[in-house]
Amino acid sequence: MQKAERVSAPHGRSGRPVGNITRGTTNPNRMRRVDRWLTGPQAWRLRAAEDPLVVDLGYGATPATAVELFDRLRAVRPDVRVCGIEIEPERVRIAKALERPGLSFQVGGFELPLSGRPVLVRAFNVLRQYEEADVAGIWRLVQGRLAPGGLFIDGTCDEIGRRVTWVALDAERPLSLSMSVRFGSFELPSEIAERLPKALIHRNVPGEPVHRLMQAMDRAWLESAPLASFGNRQRWHAMCRALSDGGWPVQDGPARWRLGELTVAWEAVAPSV
Repeated sequence: MQKAERVSAPHGRSGRPVGNITRGTTNPNRMRRVDRWLTGPQAWRLRAAEDPLVVDLGYGATPATAVELFDRLRAVRPDVRVCGIEIEPERVRIAKALERPGLSFQVGGFELPLSGRPVLVRAFNVLRQYEEADVAGIWRLVQGRLAPGGLFIDGTCDEIGRRVTWVALDAERPLSLSMSVRFGSFELPSEIAERLPKALIHRNVPGEPVHRLMQAMDRAWLESAPLASFGNRQRWHAMCRALSDGGWPVQDGPARWRLGELTVAWEAVAPSV
């Protein structure tokens, strides 16, 4: 893997795309959990968009997740336009065979070389391959391209999408951290820490807010052990309720908890320095 360059300018040298070629690892249905969130509580953004333009940024060696995103978002907005952007030209050449009305593929990077401003940008397992010091500049670059009411999703997941986390940002600031797990895939909720986004993964250490959240999740999970006989769904629900009652700024509710999700305000987990 190439060493990541600092991202500080809106365009690459000599007009080159901004970014570096990633490993490109991907699998079908890997993004189902974040897509379910985008078509659920965040669907209003796409419905309200003047131009329903969406970007799957850094979709990887195969375009499966971009095609899936297009199919899922059409249920919310039939006239949605999804553009898969990849920095590796050969990946784009291969994906071109799957283009159809509303779905396209293009060479590019974090500068998002499009004529319009996207209402949604999804970048999964992309920033994970950069340095933590690069994250803020990349965030600003993508945020600056968003349409009014737009959202940038910077996320990470395991190989088959059982453990997923993402940071949601609008044009001004990070808004939230979301976590989504498959029940039965963990013993303690804090195991999801290995899939935290780049901005947080190195911050899961004593003294950092995200570490306190991981510890609070584990405590609430263990205290909810008597509910295990009713299933992990009920136990997760009790954990989320305990966190909310304990003062954590939980932004979602039972309908999302039942899916194995938990979303908290960014301010509760933002790095301390």
